[in-house]
Amino acid sequence: MSKGLEIRLASRPQGLPTMDNFDFVEVEAPQPGAGEVLVRNLVMSVDPYMRGRMNEGKSYVPPFEVGEALQGGAVGEVVSSNAEGYQPGDLVLHMLGWRDYAVVPVKHATKVDANVAPPSAYLYVLGMPGMTAYAGLVEVAEQKEGDVVFVSGAAGAVGSLAGQIAKLRGAKKVIGSAGSPEKVKYLLDEVGFDAAFDYHDGPVRKQLEEAAPEGIDVYFDNVGGEHLEAAISAFNDFGRAAECGMISQYNNETPQPGPRNMMMIVQKRLKLRGFIVGDHAHLKEAFVSEVGGWLAEGKINYRETVVEGLRNAPDAFLGLMRGDNTGKMLVKIA
Repeated sequence: MSKGLEIRLASRPQGLPTMDNFDFVEVEAPQPGAGEVLVRNLVMSVDPYMRGRMNEGKSYVPPFEVGEALQGGAVGEVVSSNAEGYQPGDLVLHMLGWRDYAVVPVKHATKVDANVAPPSAYLYVLGMPGMTAYAGLVEVAEQKEGDVVFVSGAAGAVGSLAGQIAKLRGAKKVIGSAGSPEKVKYLLDEVGFDAAFDYHDGPVRKQLEEAAPEGIDVYFDNVGGEHLEAAISAFNDFGRAAECGMISQYNNETPQPGPRNMMMIVQKRLKLRGFIVGDHAHLKEAFVSEVGGWLAEGKINYRETVVEGLRNAPDAFLGLMRGDNTGKMLVKIA
């Protein structure tokens, strides 16, 4: 019987998580029951939403349980199967990352084809981050041809794709904010943004006004806080915001005051809508067709930040919280 590592939540963090919040446990590889497959994970994702699941309390997804293995997107190879249509060697996408071996009900697994794209792409461009960017722009923000689009956290997994999708769908101008000169260069030189700035270089409101003197029509929000306040000021009338995330506030121990200019929401007749990607599953076919087509045509560029070894997954997650990644943060397990 093979043994494998799994990473468990040791305690709930207060503020920024630390290594003390994680446990490393060696366990026997489980055996699949009826309708299940045993998967050896090859690559897994760490994502900002996981920080919220470390807290106790009701949310759109159940919290991680103390003493239990964490969960998240992963691609792995089927080792043994107790389900029709699945054979050893098949690659599957599922949500039981943070461990070497996982027993996955096939109703919660999706076969992926490494001949179409690398396994990691199904955790990024063709996976949840890509779908999030697509749904946020197409359905939530109702992006139209000719819009000026602002993306915060633009060098991350979702933001970098959101900017490219906006351009490919006819945006007049795409502007991004990022956290370092290197990331700004990445947005301009590799990803194709029209303008970008480092939010450390001065007030976001002033830098956004300089980048978009004509105002903005769409805001794809990954950061919240000062960025949201700046976007509200920069919006043209009838602007639309897709509120995807607010990473600037995830580790706050006390609530942060909201934007000081919210009366502009009324004056400008703005629409600010929060969204969860799971509510937009009906777009999956269109997403795969449109974004998959652009990827095959070489019209989408993406970068991965890869951390080697499952034992280093907590380091990857903490690095994500610090903004160490450019593009998607991944952990290569095997």
